[in-house]
Amino acid sequence: MLRRPGLALGAGLAAILALSSPAGHPGQAAFVGSFRWTSDHPAFGGFSGLEVSPDGASFVAIGDRGRVVQGTFRREEGRIVSVARGDILPLRGPQGAPLDAKSHDAEGLARTPRGQLYVSFEGRHRVAALDPSGRTHPLDRPRSFARLQANSGLEALAADANGLLYAIPERSGAQNRPFPVWRFAGGAWRQAGELPRSGGFLVVGADFGPDGRFYLLERAFTGIGFRTRVRRFDHDRTGFRNGTTLLETATRRHDNLEGLSVWRDAGGTIRLTMLSDDNMQFFQQTEFVEYRVPD
Repeated sequence: MLRRPGLALGAGLAAILALSSPAGHPGQAAFVGSFRWTSDHPAFGGFSGLEVSPDGASFVAIGDRGRVVQGTFRREEGRIVSVARGDILPLRGPQGAPLDAKSHDAEGLARTPRGQLYVSFEGRHRVAALDPSGRTHPLDRPRSFARLQANSGLEALAADANGLLYAIPERSGAQNRPFPVWRFAGGAWRQAGELPRSGGFLVVGADFGPDGRFYLLERAFTGIGFRTRVRRFDHDRTGFRNGTTLLETATRRHDNLEGLSVWRDAGGTIRLTMLSDDNMQFFQQTEFVEYRVPD
């Protein structure tokens, strides 16, 4: 989620000026297509976390206002051409009551190989298991989470092939300080590495791909729009290494992309599916964006 002074002014100027931007640094990812997703449902929008099924046919998304929704894609020639969604449901506490405004800001979403979903939150920084009814069951919450910045908490959440969870905050505390990565194992969170910070980009999403590598989605707000970057890292139990930039866009190439899911299509190619957070603002949009990544 992004709450920055000048966001509305900057976005408004962008709409008025209708600036055009080149594609930016091409990296290794090739653009497939984008689809603007719309609905007149009053709770629609603000989506920050995304998980796509291994075959790319369906998805789960969560949002800033404590909502979860499932849906399916229809593709033609590999591009999304329509989206069918189910009910937009409130996230709930363990006893079934809807989460209150101080604790409902869901940002990251991860699914383990066994299908268990987990959600990361900011506001009250924590990670919780998500059951099919929408109830959330918080995991252990270390002191380090409580020290995170108010609007820069656990934006990214990912699960590896062993079902271990990894959580990364939006900010690291200083522009020259790497982003810490926490791993949940043995019932507790421990720092399990760090990721270099550069170029004004902040963490907004993450996923482990079917190739076993770690993919990091980052965003930079320029005052008139957003830039997007995706980096890929090799990973083992000792940490992250060999970072490669797959995608880096110019301002306003896409909207505020925050959700990332990595899967392999029928042709055997890695796909990056991303989802934007419109911040529930009329001048932004909710869009699915897809790229291919050659091996």
